[in-house]
Amino acid sequence: MANFIFRVLLTLVLSYLCNSVNGKANFKEIDEKLKQLNKPAVKTIQSEDGDIIDCVDIYKQPAFDHHALKNHIIQMKPSFDLKEERLSSKNESTKLAIFQTWQRSGSCPEGTVPIRRIRREDLLRAKSVQQFGRKPHEVVLKSNTTVEHKDGQLPSINTTALAMPVIVNRSAATLVTVGYNYIGAKADINVWTPNVEAQDEYTTAQIWLKAGPGDNFESIESGWTVNPQLYGDKRTRLFAHWTKDSYKTTGCFDMTCSGFVQTSSQYLLGGSIEPVSTEFGQQYDLTVGIYMDPNTANWWLKIGKDIPVGYWPASTLLFYLNHSSTLVEWGGQVYSSNVKKKPHTKTGMGSGQFASGLRGNACYMDNIAIVDFSMQLKYPQWVGTWADEQDCYTALNYQEGYGTLPIFYFGGPGQNYNCP
Repeated sequence: MANFIFRVLLTLVLSYLCNSVNGKANFKEIDEKLKQLNKPAVKTIQSEDGDIIDCVDIYKQPAFDHHALKNHIIQMKPSFDLKEERLSSKNESTKLAIFQTWQRSGSCPEGTVPIRRIRREDLLRAKSVQQFGRKPHEVVLKSNTTVEHKDGQLPSINTTALAMPVIVNRSAATLVTVGYNYIGAKADINVWTPNVEAQDEYTTAQIWLKAGPGDNFESIESGWTVNPQLYGDKRTRLFAHWTKDSYKTTGCFDMTCSGFVQTSSQYLLGGSIEPVSTEFGQQYDLTVGIYMDPNTANWWLKIGKDIPVGYWPASTLLFYLNHSSTLVEWGGQVYSSNVKKKPHTKTGMGSGQFASGLRGNACYMDNIAIVDFSMQLKYPQWVGTWADEQDCYTALNYQEGYGTLPIFYFGGPGQNYNCP
């Protein structure tokens, strides 16, 4: 009898251990999530960086799991053309092309979209299956703090008083414009691979377009990131992200939830990008633009030489951004539980060097522009810089000479002598 009871208890314990994953989920839950995320592939590509890319029928992509998109008709291309005010900088003639690593291993056929396959180990790294693919919720210390930044080197750029929330688990260095209705923003984002100290930390260089109340804003975002918890490595990767409730329960990176409708077979959201810039060596830029189609209210993501990747269907997915954005930010952000405290994280932002290092040393954003209802790309009329922790990460809007547009530099190493 005692042996029987022992065998029963042993069976129960082994069953629990086999189904539990770090106390966070069980294999059944994980397998169900994988089945939901990974759609049947028309073609599969094994990338040399270890990623598996599934070429999925455009009508069977994850976007259509969203209840509001069940009967959505795909808009295959934008219905608008942008007039470009001639934006010029001293860097214009030295732009060097980048590409995604997976493109060396194959391509997706017409009528399909490339989606990075999610594997069991990806879900095991997440804090929970439900949290997988999302930016963590912002922990706000207090509603907002008003500060004034004065950049004496740039008299042509406004002195700006900014009211910014104090967020405990993030540190940002950004260029900000507010006060108008924006239906687009772009920049050439300098590409680096900064250090990320811990697996559950990440760093980004990106554009944000936001609207809505400060404690429940909507945001659509894109740029590059180093995010080992999400992707399983420390490569620099193209990303897109959205939320309609300030990261509380909605939205996600890339195609890890329903929402973003991809139309391009050329670009992979979450795919690694190369080459990356080197200190005082070759500099490489990723051109990112996010624009609202005035005829459909879809927010289009364009990468590289004006290639539409896909869109966020604002009319069904969002509320405040269904009309326009009221705040645009360009810059970097570090997520960590060890920012704004001691010891500070050693996770870097941008190149890992301070903004004062300028080109070849610091990360920059060039050819910055917004779009308003004139449907014209132009430099923002009103901008200001912001850095949460100026001893750890800095921001500098720098004009090289008369007749050229400012170049925005940002970044830093995190922990250093002045940021212990």
